[in-house]
Amino acid sequence: QVQLVESGGGLVQAGGSLRLSCAVSGSIFRMNAAGWYRQAPGKQREMVATITSGDSTKYVDSVKGRFTISRDNAKKTVYLQMNSLKPEDTAVYYCNAVIVIGPLAVGNDYWGQGTQVTVSS
Repeated sequence: QVQLVESGGGLVQAGGSLRLSCAVSGSIFRMNAAGWYRQAPGKQREMVATITSGDSTKYVDSVKGRFTISRDNAKKTVYLQMNSLKPEDTAVYYCNAVIVIGPLAVGNDYWGQGTQVTVSS
């Protein structure tokens, strides 16, 4: 059974850094596009950063220059390095990936369980 397992969240002071990891558990053929999303209390979930299988990246304007998304295909892991954190970055962060489980299979969308990031002022 394929699952996305997130780690790295926590409490940090404004200006600090955290690195989130999203590891794919289970046997897969390939991980296509992946991304990080976040949802703050009372707000809709928003895209934070995405990365394609060719390593093209995209970021929401509010994190450009502060966050970096990357991937290690050999480890089946996607990372989100978050620097210069601000209180407004406080949210539950979710990992998303399109996973292909076999050579003849189509890609399916998977989500992690979420990890809390809290930035204190």
